[in-house]
Amino acid sequence: MTSENYAIVYCEGAFNTPNGKTAHGLVRISKRYKVFCVLDSRYAGQDAGKVLDDVNKNIPILDSLDQAIEHAKIKNIKPNYFVIGVAPDGGAMTPQIKQTIREAIRKNLHIESGLHDFVTEDKDIVSLASWHEVNLYDVRKPPERKDLHFFSGKIEEVTSLKVAVLGTDSAIGKRTTAWILVNSLKDMGIKTELIGTGQTARMQGARYGIMLDSLINDFLTGEIEHAVWSAWKQTDADVLVIEGQGSLLNPAYPGGFEILAAARPDLIILQHAPARKEYDGFPGYKIHPLKKQIQAIEVISDKPVIAITVNHENLKKSAIATEIKKIKDTVNLPAFDLLLQNADELCQLILSNMKSMKAKH
Repeated sequence: MTSENYAIVYCEGAFNTPNGKTAHGLVRISKRYKVFCVLDSRYAGQDAGKVLDDVNKNIPILDSLDQAIEHAKIKNIKPNYFVIGVAPDGGAMTPQIKQTIREAIRKNLHIESGLHDFVTEDKDIVSLASWHEVNLYDVRKPPERKDLHFFSGKIEEVTSLKVAVLGTDSAIGKRTTAWILVNSLKDMGIKTELIGTGQTARMQGARYGIMLDSLINDFLTGEIEHAVWSAWKQTDADVLVIEGQGSLLNPAYPGGFEILAAARPDLIILQHAPARKEYDGFPGYKIHPLKKQIQAIEVISDKPVIAITVNHENLKKSAIATEIKKIKDTVNLPAFDLLLQNADELCQLILSNMKSMKAKH
């Protein structure tokens, strides 16, 4: 049997919804391990990439853990990771998730979880894992207090171009856009590094980053600064792409201010889903207009939003080009759908800004 780091990704009831964003990220990009299959009985029998982006990824969606193990035997593969790919509101471990984790441990699978309810603090799970000699890892578990950093101002030493990918809402595709930019810039010969700010980026293999929603507020800006500074210091990257979280104006998941304040990006790209009318999961809370979101970002950062990247969810294919043109006309900025077109034009825009900034200095 082949023994690469194959992972089974659990996403029961959440795949192809905002709560399945961790699984979506792993299906699209995974540098840490090879995704063998996704578990969600609603889409059993289909290809995960085909469901998400109409692109076959050879990652089957299966009905259950037992079916996944049987399928692995047929493929002569030995999966060794069980990854929680759901990201429910509040990051809670439901009884169903806990039961499936216990089943996975009994099948000698190491557990990786991005939930706020930590598997390493659940006595039943810890005891079972010890008995079966498998590892438990809580991606969202913050560092010890002694290891946290307070903002110091060392961000001013960073000479890399810092590009922040923010969004007009949560679960809107900021991380996916950030990875596409990183990989596209690397393909162009530009040394580029991703700064992750959530559990999925870490699971995908980001080498630098933080768990923004798990940190003590007093150390949040310091940890952002330290992650960006460390990536610059250790890699001498030309470009650092910083993943955003939530959105500035989202009532439940406000995010981005700390990134603007502490990472001090040079450029901002804003991810937007034109078909969304209300903030994700909160009916009645209308998404603020795109112009206002841009204005808020530029007032806080004193830096430009240079482009809009489009999430085409709930848009007919025939309507995407029209929506992109509407955005361009409304905010007078270039707009791109990076899941449907390559990122070369946006990367050239970033590089032209980098050259202009270097010339000024």
